[in-house]
Amino acid sequence: MDLIKSKTFQNLVNSFAGECQAHMRYKYLAYGAKDRSLFMVERQIQELSKNEMHHARMFYTFIQSADTQTLDNLQVSSGYPFKEKWDFVKNFEFAAENEHDEHTVIYPQFAQTAREEGFEAIACLYDLIAAVESCHDKILTELHRRIGSDTLYTSDTPVKWKCSVCGHEATLNQAWDMCPLCKSPQGYVELNLTGK
Repeated sequence: MDLIKSKTFQNLVNSFAGECQAHMRYKYLAYGAKDRSLFMVERQIQELSKNEMHHARMFYTFIQSADTQTLDNLQVSSGYPFKEKWDFVKNFEFAAENEHDEHTVIYPQFAQTAREEGFEAIACLYDLIAAVESCHDKILTELHRRIGSDTLYTSDTPVKWKCSVCGHEATLNQAWDMCPLCKSPQGYVELNLTGK
């Protein structure tokens, strides 16, 4: 089957658009974290944003390879989440929901379609990206829980906290408000996320 005439091609176009949107939504979320001096949360979200950009790049690569000619005005035809408002904590929950939908429903369906149409490499790409989106779901869910319950820098049991600026480490139930070594604020303490 010719890729450009397949349902898989339209799925690639829609996936590219969706990953680009996720990339930008995470940029906004990272900005919110920085604005609240949650620098390690910002770093984590920037990493997710970078992942989404590279997912878009992989979809784009297959789109480009579908024809030797330029592809003008590809139609994007899909629903995209637009849940986020200016509620910083709630936006983590919405982002986790979006990632959950991608890795449990959308990308598995797209992988199945690609296999049925004979595009095994594209099906494998969807499988691989779905696995990453599953990790994103876990990270965002944990960030939502911990930021929402004000437990980002606390633990029921002692854990190792590390300053991302100077490398100071201490095993405690709660991270310091200010690094005892370099005096950096708590927002620079590395996060112990179980979703990673």
